Parts: sequence; C-alpha cells; structure tokens
Amino acid sequence: MGASAGGKGKSSDNKGTNTILMAAAAGTGVSGCLLFPVIILILLAGVLVVCAIGFFFWPLVIICSIFGCGGGDGEASVDNDRVSEVFASDGRGELNEAAVPAGYLEYVKDAGQECDRIGSMIIAAQIQQESQWNDKLVGVNGKKGISQLPPDKFDEFGEDDNDNDDTSALDAGDSIMAQGRYLCSLSGEIETLVASQQVTGDQLDLTLAAYSLGLDAVKKAKGVPAEGGAQSYIYGIRSSFAIYSDAIKLPEGESYPTISPLPTGSVSTPPEGGQ
Repeated sequence: MGASAGGKGKSSDNKGTNTILMAAAAGTGVSGCLLFPVIILILLAGVLVVCAIGFFFWPLVIICSIFGCGGGDGEASVDNDRVSEVFASDGRGELNEAAVPAGYLEYVKDAGQECDRIGSMIIAAQIQQESQWNDKLVGVNGKKGISQLPPDKFDEFGEDDNDNDDTSALDAGDSIMAQGRYLCSLSGEIETLVASQQVTGDQLDLTLAAYSLGLDAVKKAKGVPAEGGAQSYIYGIRSSFAIYSDAIKLPEGESYPTISPLPTGSVSTPPEGGQ
C-alpha cells in the first residue's frame, strides 16, 4: 500500500513537472528542437520555482552540467535562491548587462527608466520573449521589430529615438523605447484598475497580459485571461528573469546565448549588434 501510494505521488509530481515544462516552452516561443542550452536553462529556472520540494535540486544539477557551476575559473555561477526570488519579483531588480546584446543595451536601460513601475530587466526579458533579439522580425497581425508592438500602439508610442529622421518599428531603438512607453502606460492603467477593484492579480502579470492580448481582454477577464496564452506568456518572461538578473552569471568574456529558432512563419534577418 505504501509503495503504491509513493508511486502515485511520484507519478503526480512527474505529471506536474511535465506540465510546467510545456508551459514554459510555450511561454518562451520555442518551436521544434531545443537547440541551445539557454532554452533548457529558462525552462528549468521556472521549474526551480514551482516544482515540489522533491524536484527542487535536480534542475540545478542539469544547469551545472551545461554551464558548469561553482563560481570558479571557467564556470558559470547559478544562485538557485535568486532564481526563485527573481521569478516571483516585480522585475525591477538590477539588469545583468552582460546578458543583453551590446548593440541594444543603452536602449534597454533607457526604456527601463521610462517610469518607476517598469525596469530594464522586464524590457530585456520581454524582448527575449517577443523576438529573441531580432530587430528585423516580422510577426503576426502586422507586428514588426524587436519589441513586436501592435501597429496602432507603435504609431501611438513610437518616436525617432535614435535621431535618424525616421520612426520605424524595424529600428531597434525606436521599437525598444516605444515598448517602454507602452508598458508604462499599461502599468499605469492597470494600477488604476487594481485600485478600483475592477481587476485583481499581480500588477506586473496583468501588465504583461495586457501587452500580449490587449487591455480590454484583461478588463473583460477581470484579471489575467485564462485563454489566449497569457499565462504561458507571463511564465516565459518571468523565467527569463534568471538570465537578465544576477541569478546566473557566466565567466567574464563568455557570451550568453539566445533562444532559437525564431517563431514559425516569421520573416527576419539576424539581429544587428546581437551575439
């Protein structure tokens, strides 16, 4: 009887873990094979947070087998406590600048300073989610560029931020700064809705859901919509906090890989200034 119960418990835990992994994969926009170690890293970072206690340490072992751990020469440093902490945070912690492609870093930092409700770590993690740092990505429903804003929102929030006399969603600077302004606008509206109890939930989660599905969808659901992929979208971004914070550090001089392949059906070219 005891063995049977233990087997059922283990089966249930495994099923839960598989569900988490599938949600994370959907959230990070991965299609096809897991081609780069960072994909596994993102998936397992989330698992560290939400798995049962019996599964807490095995993902860290796998991460260490990929990157090497311990903080010595040539080894990555993975702080599993910080992985959990930043996953559940408001995303306004210090940005791991080394994880951001150099050509985009200043825009990411500036966009994260548009308001005190949105930080640079959120900007970077959302770009990872939206385009995998591809500034020439053409997505669905007319979305273009590194931040994949809806066309009407880019028209509203886009400016000539790199002073080249052209405002374009396919210009990384214009797109990232518009992303920051739009997120700040959304977070302000969400703050008002939460205060008036028209919606409930974590303010960052609600803001990200509104970016993905629109503010009206959040209002209608009175929180994060259960449909439309909002939950996996949020999960994917939060999982990336492990990379864009101080939770995971690679040795000096080593590059942080980005997720590949790009979303199915997209038209794109490799990112400028990427790694």
